[in-house]
Amino acid sequence: MSVVDHSIYNNDWYKREIGAGKIKQVLWYMVNALFFINPLNTSSGIKNFWLKLFGAKMGKGVVLKPAINIKYPWKLYIDDYSWVGEGVWIDNLADVHIGKSVCISQGAMLLTGNHDYTKTTFDLTVKSIILNDGVWIGARALVCPGVICETHAVLAAMSVATRNLEAYSIYQGNPATLVKQRVVKA
Repeated sequence: MSVVDHSIYNNDWYKREIGAGKIKQVLWYMVNALFFINPLNTSSGIKNFWLKLFGAKMGKGVVLKPAINIKYPWKLYIDDYSWVGEGVWIDNLADVHIGKSVCISQGAMLLTGNHDYTKTTFDLTVKSIILNDGVWIGARALVCPGVICETHAVLAAMSVATRNLEAYSIYQGNPATLVKQRVVKA
């Protein structure tokens, strides 16, 4: 799988169709506020139901903790037995693919959009994010647009992934750098 670059080098992205009509967007905004951002809803089952209803591709056994924020469910793919921790923000202006048995820890952020700071118009660019099977994104870590985290990569707590993470490797810091190999025991 490869990252899809939806870069728009002006701000027309905001004017075009984002994969859903205005009514669907408004309905999702209300459902997101009531059932996802709301920390009182602890039911993964209800959240999985709403995500599927709004077009997300959801695997079995997905755990969705309280107080998560998802921009556009129709651009979200979560495979079997993955876990999205409390306070996670999936700001998916572009597709986000989350593989099997992925852990996204508390307060982490997946950010698919950025702005071109070299232009006075701060033109928007969006790129998809891919978290392959067995990836662990640590608490309050940030995954930037266009990043692919290969199988079983780890991004340590409060680290920032600005580039792809290699398989079975542990990254830390801002920007995240390789600190050691991940050894997975059976």
